[in-house]
Amino acid sequence: MLISPAYAQDISGMLGGATQFLPLVLIFGVFYFLLIRPQQQRAKEMKAMLAALKRGDRVVTGGGILGTVQRVAPDKDGKPSPEVEVEIAPNLRVTVMRDTITSVIRPTAANDAMPVKEKAS
Repeated sequence: MLISPAYAQDISGMLGGATQFLPLVLIFGVFYFLLIRPQQQRAKEMKAMLAALKRGDRVVTGGGILGTVQRVAPDKDGKPSPEVEVEIAPNLRVTVMRDTITSVIRPTAANDAMPVKEKAS
């Protein structure tokens, strides 16, 4: 016979590579949205916080030292100076690198309001 029988083709032969690659793409997507993207956002917030340092801010350094910013060196060539002068005790000032500051402490207002005194009648 000159005619060969035609057998049905298996669809997994055409999609075999794609089905093996799809889980890797999904895992990367999960890692991006759960790990990489939040870390990039935190880094951007930290950079903005360090750029906005001003005199009077209470800061915490990487070593755990609390202090008040006394002097921020002026900008050079559009970039903020890497050094900040911090007062850690009365009349005790140290110069720290801007990158070692881990957080700025903002005072929070108390939730309870002062009681209102009623007028005596």
